[in-house]
Amino acid sequence: MFLPKYPDSPTPPPVHTHAPTDPAPARRSALPAVSVSTGAVVAVLTGGVVLTALLAAVAVSAISVAIAAVVLRSLLREHNRR
Repeated sequence: MFLPKYPDSPTPPPVHTHAPTDPAPARRSALPAVSVSTGAVVAVLTGGVVLTALLAAVAVSAISVAIAAVVLRSLLREHNRR
């Protein structure tokens, strides 16, 4: 009932045998060739590593300050209760 019904003899798709009358000419890229020196690549990679390390240091420092603030608040709360 819900099974698809396939035709008994399917017709093959049409075959195009004609060649294009006017092939498109090959285009050259309008962009200039860019050459990057090894020193520039090394400088960019070094800068990325340094910035990543600084970001990690800032994140660790922020977490440490947050933990210290929570501990100090807890100690001061206990001190005020007495």
